[in-house]
Amino acid sequence: MPERSGAHVSPDASLADDVTLGPGAVIHASVTIGPGSAVGACAVLHPGTVLGSRCLVEDNAVLGKRPRLRPGSSARGDTGDLVVSDDVTICAGAVVYAGARIGAGSIVGDQAHVRERSVVGALTVIGRGTTVDFDTHVGDRVSIQTLVYLTALSVVEDDVFIGPGVTTTNDDTMGRHPRGSGLAGPVLRRACRIGGGAVLTPGVEIGAEAFVAAGAVVTCDVESRAVVVGVPARVVRRVRDEDLLDRWR
Repeated sequence: MPERSGAHVSPDASLADDVTLGPGAVIHASVTIGPGSAVGACAVLHPGTVLGSRCLVEDNAVLGKRPRLRPGSSARGDTGDLVVSDDVTICAGAVVYAGARIGAGSIVGDQAHVRERSVVGALTVIGRGTTVDFDTHVGDRVSIQTLVYLTALSVVEDDVFIGPGVTTTNDDTMGRHPRGSGLAGPVLRRACRIGGGAVLTPGVEIGAEAFVAAGAVVTCDVESRAVVVGVPARVVRRVRDEDLLDRWR
């Protein structure tokens, strides 16, 4: 029988026989945990969380948190349950909200936040302290470094690289818009690369295999394979054939 001493497990939770729980872990009602998974000390799995097989939830992580929103928040909407696929690691202190989806083999770093209704694809890494805001879609094999902010409604396609400290935005008016008017997160196309500390303004599209230099401020769309630098970002050349992703697999 696995070690579960000191954990608090609802009788309405469903845990495989070999699941291990650290001291102080809290497993609420209607939680499902697959075989071979482990939950660390003082981690909390809220009602409705589904955790796949061979997952690791480290100490003090919180899964399935329900959002608290101010009146009129653009984040309002149905939440649903959190679903975490097989072989996922949720690192220490991370918070993954109800309604999110985490793909197989992905890693959510220490103190990262993944908000409601966001989707993270397979084999993707979310760096320490990074926020993936609500209704964001992140593809497969994406590498997101430390302290990135992915604003709500962002789209990140497969194989994208996002350097440390990148900031994205989705509201040109900074809150002074009619209630219910649409926000516009950035779109990052396949295999583009965003350098550390870059800023992407609302609604910009970064083309496939494009390269945004560190510290650039992107205020308009970037064509596929363009290399942009500066404030505001300007095109200086194109990505060479030998630097395309398929050459580096």
